Amino acid sequence: MRNDKDNIIVHKTIEFSLVIINYCEILEQKKKFVIAKQLPRSATAIGANVFEAQNAESKADFIHKMKIAAKEASETLYWLILCERSDGYYCDIKFRDDLNNIIKILSKIISSAKGRIPGFVWMLLYSFSNFQIFKLTH
Repeated sequence: MRNDKDNIIVHKTIEFSLVIINYCEILEQKKKFVIAKQLPRSATAIGANVFEAQNAESKADFIHKMKIAAKEASETLYWLILCERSDGYYCDIKFRDDLNNIIKILSKIISSAKGRIPGFVWMLLYSFSNFQIFKLTH
């Protein structure tokens, strides 16, 4: 059953997708086709999976869809880092700030939804993956 009350993660991912779509249209005009094709795929997939999770068949299905959204967010971060480090690409730092907020919310949703599943293992895995992302971005 779909939950249509105000949902911050749904709202943030839709807004983020729209911003990235506009950015990628600018990239296409500048003939930056490689990233202009890949970035919107991963960025819009975040919101698509979050949106689909709102109609999950079970708690496990909900967690699975949110994990996919988190993976898509990680890929999107990769493409944004390439934009930031490449010559000729203007990349607003706000894109990465918004994405980092989405990643934090997704992480909290996933960990909350997992409930009493052995937290130490989950925390260890997320700590390691967040450390890797931190090293890549700093």
